[in-house]
Amino acid sequence: MNRTDRLVALVMLLQSRRVTTAAQMGEHFEVTERTIYRDLAALGEAGVPILGEAGVGYSLMRGYHLPPVMFSPDEAMALVTGSLLTERMTDDTTRAAIRSALDKVSVVLPADLQRRVHRLRESMQISGRKPGVGPVALSSLQMALADARVLRMRYHGLRRDETTTREVEPLGLVFYLDHWHLIAWCRLREDVRDFRVDRIHAMEVCAEPVTPRPDFDLAAFVSKSWMPDPRETAEIEVHALLAETVRRYWGPSILEENPSTRGVRFAFTHAPQELGHVARWLLGFGTHAWVLGPAKLQKEIVAQAKAALAHHGDGGENISRK
Repeated sequence: MNRTDRLVALVMLLQSRRVTTAAQMGEHFEVTERTIYRDLAALGEAGVPILGEAGVGYSLMRGYHLPPVMFSPDEAMALVTGSLLTERMTDDTTRAAIRSALDKVSVVLPADLQRRVHRLRESMQISGRKPGVGPVALSSLQMALADARVLRMRYHGLRRDETTTREVEPLGLVFYLDHWHLIAWCRLREDVRDFRVDRIHAMEVCAEPVTPRPDFDLAAFVSKSWMPDPRETAEIEVHALLAETVRRYWGPSILEENPSTRGVRFAFTHAPQELGHVARWLLGFGTHAWVLGPAKLQKEIVAQAKAALAHHGDGGENISRK
């Protein structure tokens, strides 16, 4: 980023925050604090009303705003791509908002770029499974998270197959395994919990603010959810054409991936209680997968294959007699 672009971006950053420090601005733009001080001085000389308070930080004078910013072609195309992904992965409330926002952006674009953006929107298609939709709008959860408000909700759990009333303090929204998940401190369980959004049957936003939890790390929590303790390791080889299926299914659980004479070799982790599930999943690959270890996984696959043969084999004999 050249200095002119950084100066404009610096004003936009100040405009988006109530107050920010030189250290925070330096980290954001990946420059030194001394460079930030020079940039702030240059903006002040250009007439931008920047207020500074020792020990607090910098802010723009209330009421000062930049005129509308023009988008570069790359930025406009990125917004189109982001809007298509958002439409595919959210619910109707968020889709309507993103379409409206993109329409407003298009208005300020030059005519030629408007035509290019429109052509791109018409020429791109995002396929794949859409997330489940429940009674509660995703936009309502986003607003509660942005406002840091406690939620009172009716939640239907999957494991216990029952609906309970919970008061939770929202900490984050995460999309994985084709669903949105609300990560929140549950006052009923007195711990951080993962709530699938489409299983929230009703929700009320309370006036009570959320208790700050500066030690909570959303990324670390999600990573631990993917790979809880204890874990066991499975080693397999699959035909090269099945490698992408393994990557998508096991994701962060994959420890190693290397080419092999028969295709691709993987090592991934799973919970001990998932041994039967892993065996059933591998059986779906037929003769295009080889289990290298552990021995108990190999035995489980053989046992399940024999059980399936006994179950379906009799049916096949009965059909052939008819």
